[in-house]
Amino acid sequence: MKTITRQQFNGYLANQAQLNGVPNATDQYTVVPSVQQKVEVRIQESSEFLKKINIIPVTDQKGEALGLGISGGIASRTNTKAGKRRDPKNVGEVGLIYTYVCEQTNFDTAINYSKLDAWARVPEFQEKIRDAVVKQQGLDRITIGFNGTEVAADTDIEANPLLQDVNIGWLEKWRTKAPESVMTESEVGTGQVSVGASAEHYKNLDALVKDCRNQLIDPIVRDDSALRVILGRDLHDSRDFNMVNDNNTPSEVIAVNSLLMLDKVGGVQIESTPPNFPADAILITPLDNLSIYYQDESRRRHHKDEPEYDRVAFYESDNEAYVVEDYKAGCLIENVVLV
Repeated sequence: MKTITRQQFNGYLANQAQLNGVPNATDQYTVVPSVQQKVEVRIQESSEFLKKINIIPVTDQKGEALGLGISGGIASRTNTKAGKRRDPKNVGEVGLIYTYVCEQTNFDTAINYSKLDAWARVPEFQEKIRDAVVKQQGLDRITIGFNGTEVAADTDIEANPLLQDVNIGWLEKWRTKAPESVMTESEVGTGQVSVGASAEHYKNLDALVKDCRNQLIDPIVRDDSALRVILGRDLHDSRDFNMVNDNNTPSEVIAVNSLLMLDKVGGVQIESTPPNFPADAILITPLDNLSIYYQDESRRRHHKDEPEYDRVAFYESDNEAYVVEDYKAGCLIENVVLV
């Protein structure tokens, strides 16, 4: 590490210590709530997808989901003159399937001396360190949300490159907590949802999405303008390619471009495919039905210079949970095969 880099890095450490009210940022410390909140905001703002879901602080490490949406009608009338009591209805779903556990998640990052040396001469040195760490944490959260299936005591990135063993994500919650809202095959015993000209039930993705919206999503939500459909990258690309490739006359090209601009499938607005969303899956839900809870005062940090590896290590952990606020407000379609 060059001298100017050392000076800049020492300034970064001094700033972190001051912000968090600790004498030395090279000792493990708990990030103060005001700084933790700013970190969470920056993580959320690092991704267009994360901006559209809920990232919420909770006090307890485990508890009942907040139930941020309305799960049914609340309008009513009670004849109080007859001695009956008005009975307010719960906002949001409640019950055993709507619980959460914030699991410790380590976001340990290393930055090589050479990269720090390259950043040392720019005024935004500290911001570059912060942004490098924040951006990857945001991407990891998205990856876990769509691919996480278990909470392993000792994770293995080589065996689980999509962070499947870090935490239980939204899709796995649907599979285990609300299997009635998950479609895995269109014909019994096939193990796949077939879509295409030779398919028995669904000739195109529009038919599949429309049918699943009508059959698997609660009537209260299925016509909500906030409903979105996320298509796996392969499905999205194949749909757009076929529409463009099969229509060559000027009038057809104009019509196709108009359809692509509408960006709907089965009457549901298409959401841009987030990073690492399963290629053969479809998720239909309002985006604010997806949440990440983080526990207040659970973010811990330790900055360590590691000259034996020519790097600086940023050890950081947080307790967090991936929550579906209302399983009936969405559905998951998996194993989609275009035939």
